[in-house]
Amino acid sequence: MKDIFRKIPYINIFLFFITLITTLLAGVYMEGGNILSFRDIKLGIPFSFTLLTILGFHEFGHYFYAKKNKIKVSFPYFIPAPTFIGTFGALIKIKSPITTKKALLEIGASGPIAGFVVTIPLLVYGLTKSIVVEIYPNSGIILGEPILMKFFTFLMFPNLSESQDIILHPIGFASWIGLLITMLNLLPIGQLDGGHIAYAIFGKHHHKISKIVFIFLIPLSFLSLNWILWGVLIIILMKTLKHPPILDVNTALTFREKLIGFVCLLIFIVSFIPVPFEI
Repeated sequence: MKDIFRKIPYINIFLFFITLITTLLAGVYMEGGNILSFRDIKLGIPFSFTLLTILGFHEFGHYFYAKKNKIKVSFPYFIPAPTFIGTFGALIKIKSPITTKKALLEIGASGPIAGFVVTIPLLVYGLTKSIVVEIYPNSGIILGEPILMKFFTFLMFPNLSESQDIILHPIGFASWIGLLITMLNLLPIGQLDGGHIAYAIFGKHHHKISKIVFIFLIPLSFLSLNWILWGVLIIILMKTLKHPPILDVNTALTFREKLIGFVCLLIFIVSFIPVPFEI
């Protein structure tokens, strides 16, 4: 393990530390601190630590399963950004062809599963630190609730009335972002994680599924304009909804491999947020 981390390129280390700084500053800003004050930097630690942990688990899930399947892959690149959350996420680069459906499925599924597993305890802990407030008109941005969050909210705040809402602790908010990232990555489109999984399971039928899901983003955009933005980003970044072919596309998957796909579908369902933001 030590040998692995000694090989991390300087650019990956540099980007990680810049992203650490930008997410710390984002966390400070959320907590009402002064981003120019060194003393206030501690206010950003809960948000930054939680978000980077989720992103790290997600990307290293991909990394280790790529290595397991003898696929050349880069270390994760964390992407700093001058945004409200301080990052555009993280990614890895696949450097050699993926030739089997088994490898494609495991690499595609490992990231969302790893990220989701670590998100659950962080979300629960974040909710224990969150506070209940009365809802007032023009009270700011309201976050959409995926099924998983509704479930934990019901368990932990059983007496929450319709006139009340929860202000998430930074750990809870970062966990919510983690669920949003997981949901978006599991869309069965192109070369998203969900696209890899769908291609491994459905083979040549993946392109039809990809187009149907992409078209479905249009009615979703009437609920939230975020879907249009994400659809445009998918087209710009991927340039196509198709998935590159692999050699054993007609090879049948085992029950275990199909079960992995089913688990990812369940994760997508409980993480799905039709309206991520309301203002």
